[in-house]
Parts: sequence; C-alpha cells; structure tokens
Amino acid sequence: MSFDIHVRRRLGANHLAIDIASSSAIVGLFGPSGAGKSSLLNMVAGLLRPDEGRVAIAGGTLFDSAVGVDLPIAQRHCGYIFQDLRLFPHMSVRRNLIYGRRHSRGSALDMPAIVDMLGIGDLLERRPHSLSGGEAQRVAIGRALLANPHFLLMDEPLTGLDQGLKDQILELIRKLHAATSIPILYVSHDRAELEALGADLVSIRPLKTGDGAGL
Repeated sequence: MSFDIHVRRRLGANHLAIDIASSSAIVGLFGPSGAGKSSLLNMVAGLLRPDEGRVAIAGGTLFDSAVGVDLPIAQRHCGYIFQDLRLFPHMSVRRNLIYGRRHSRGSALDMPAIVDMLGIGDLLERRPHSLSGGEAQRVAIGRALLANPHFLLMDEPLTGLDQGLKDQILELIRKLHAATSIPILYVSHDRAELEALGADLVSIRPLKTGDGAGL
C-alpha cells in the first residue's frame, strides 16, 4: 500500500483525525482553509508530532505511537515542496539544485536529466527573485527530486499561478511521476486540480474537540 496514514492531533480548539489507506501513487488532500491539510503534511514529514497514530508510506513506517517508532526528519527521506517554495534567495538556481543533491542518497535521476526534464537549463545562473512563478515552481520540484526522496509532499504548489501555468505544471508533475514512480501526497483547496492529476481524493475537515474522529 502506498499510503497508510491514521493520525490524531489536537490543534487548538479543533481535533484533526485523518485516516488514509490508499494503494494509489498520488493521493490528493482537499478541504477548506484551516482544515489541517498542511498540518498533516508536517506530521508526515516529521515537523509536527501526532498525538497518536501511524504513518507508513510505500511500506516504510515513519511513525507508530503504539510501538514507539518516530523517525527523525532526516531519516524519512521526504521531498517537501512548500507553498512558498523556500528557494534560497542568495543562491543561484544551480546552487539551489546542488543543495538538494547534497542530501541525496544517490539519485536515480542525475542533475542534467532533471534540468532537461524540467526545462530549466537557461535558468541555472539566475537568482530566485528574477524567476516567474512557474519557473520558481519548476526549480523547487527539481531541488526536491535531486534529494532522491522516497516520496513527495506538495503543499498548494500552484498557488498564485494563472490557469495556463497551472496546466503546464500539472502536466509536468504527471510526466515526472511517470518517470520516477515516486508516491505523492498533494494538498490543494481545488478539487479539479487534484482530479486533473488523477489523484485518489481525500476530503479533510477539522472536528471540534469532543465531536469524535473521522473524515
């Protein structure tokens, strides 16, 4: 099973209760703002600890409160593409990509192959501030892939892009997935965006404390 995630976490006045059991290689999470979608990604990445539950992806257990498993972030081998991308502003595109490779366990795709696949060869000497939204997004995807992750987390990656650029990036993600077979957990408030990816859809909503658990 690609994704076996069952977690509980209190978030202020709300209680996040999520159960995902999917053999799909792409799972899409959607729901209203504040529902806990980004919090779930942070729990999978190891940036936020669930109160209880289990997180297993592609057969590897990352967290299991019942048996005391809680892998450190570095051992989860996760590629995380944040909503705000978080490219290093003082580095060129080339050096941003090299930074990703520094944390690789031996990438199945080398840097020239990824640069070619993403069409960013002419951007390598530029700084992030000079990139368009679509260009910066492709660089962020490339940096994540060069770390040779076991899986990708994508948090609203198309925010702020016009529809034409969204369509281009979605097609790029589909091609990358076909080439790498990396499981993807993808967050969006736009259900149509997730359907365009062919994702297995999971709706997330927060529960008021005391309302019980479930999706």
